[in-house]
Amino acid sequence: MMDTIFAPITGRGGAVTVLRLSGPAALAITAALAKNLAPPRHAGLRKLVWRGRLLDTALVVTFPGPNSFTGEDCAELSLHGGRAVLAAVSEALIAAGARPAEPGEFSRRAHLNGRLDLLEAEAMADLIAAETEAQRRLAVEGAGALQQSCARWREELRQVMAQQEALIDFPDEDLPQEVEARLLGRIAALAKEMYRALAAAPAAERLREGLEFVILGPPNAGKSTLMNELAGEDVAIVSAIPGTTRDIVGTRVDFGGVPVHLTDTAGLRDTEDEIEAEGVRRARHRAAKADLIIAVAAAPNPEFLDVPQGIEVLRVVTKADLLVKSVADLAVSAANGAGMAALRTRLTDIAARLTDTKGAAALSRPRQIACVRDTAQALDRALANEEPELRGEELRSAAHALARLTGQIGVEEILDAVFSGFCIGK
Repeated sequence: MMDTIFAPITGRGGAVTVLRLSGPAALAITAALAKNLAPPRHAGLRKLVWRGRLLDTALVVTFPGPNSFTGEDCAELSLHGGRAVLAAVSEALIAAGARPAEPGEFSRRAHLNGRLDLLEAEAMADLIAAETEAQRRLAVEGAGALQQSCARWREELRQVMAQQEALIDFPDEDLPQEVEARLLGRIAALAKEMYRALAAAPAAERLREGLEFVILGPPNAGKSTLMNELAGEDVAIVSAIPGTTRDIVGTRVDFGGVPVHLTDTAGLRDTEDEIEAEGVRRARHRAAKADLIIAVAAAPNPEFLDVPQGIEVLRVVTKADLLVKSVADLAVSAANGAGMAALRTRLTDIAARLTDTKGAAALSRPRQIACVRDTAQALDRALANEEPELRGEELRSAAHALARLTGQIGVEEILDAVFSGFCIGK
């Protein structure tokens, strides 16, 4: 990490672009462009000049390491937001010895320098990507709860390992039998808490990635109209001609802060039309992977088609203004708006239930789930071993797996997986 790197840390298109430098030559390179720098952590308005050419007038702030985002010497240049300005300053920085940063490289350096653990880095990435309030809370509050749980698990495991080592080192001591029984009880309790977190993980993962709600039903059942009403815009084409929707049409909808990918599908029926038949196949395939199927049928004679088994279904009668008798969970009408508020409330409640972690540590990424699962399974193996030495070895395996969760064990593949998904400026 001897290179000095730079990248914009703000989105493009604004009035101001903030460009960050980090590395051993960050301050020297900044001084070469801005000349007389302000004291550390004090902003100074400076003209940026390179080889006699005025590039811009910028607000310059320096952050000597280790008290910076990356733990290295850093500088931030607040430039005017034009593309030409950024291009000219970037060209000068390269000529001065810096290079453009790779995706996630700032955060990776922060981790390697002890400024961020992996959980904090992942939480920051999730916060940047958050589209809804619930996702923001998951990134902020859920990550904090996970860090607290991880610290508690690590301390409990440390104490358990110390007790186990004592039993190994002093086998001839006349220790009461309840000493080992209490030790096994603590191991079992720790494993149980981790399995509780694992049980809640699918809900957290669904919240982070977003739910999939699929509208399914026969042709002309009002699926596309319902889609447009829920989305609040004309996403799907509406026509009285059966089979108008032939492909998957989707949009993102916010139900109570939970992101939902709402999908309209081709009407389910037997057809000789090759294109429509492919649309029906895709509709069934998408429905089989949904978190919720919104099964629709049109009044006045609604008939619901069979849907894939094992998936939650909400039955909705459309064209409710023509309905004589209700045969569904809900009845709605796009013509007069009847039932739409109740449908949104029901969908919001379902989305909240499907993403409720019930207070458990928010394991929202496959990597996190794998680390905790491996730890819990090692604890199970420790409980199954009557030999103290073998039990101690399994406890060490558990500690190794738990250390991967925060990145205390610097496995290169883990770091690549975590930071490769970051944007350039992080």
